[in-house]
Amino acid sequence: MRQKTLLRCPCGEEIRGETEDLLVEHAQKHLAQAHPGREYDREMILFMAQ
Repeated sequence: MRQKTLLRCPCGEEIRGETEDLLVEHAQKHLAQAHPGREYDREMILFMAQ
């Protein structure tokens, strides 16, 4: 199974990580900085990722 390493946020930001773990980490940091109050767990982030 291919790892998901790209997430396109509805705000237009492209979030990337070399691994799924890094993608989740970067996505959660983006959410905290750009969208305070919005939190997604690992499963939801990977569901939305490519």
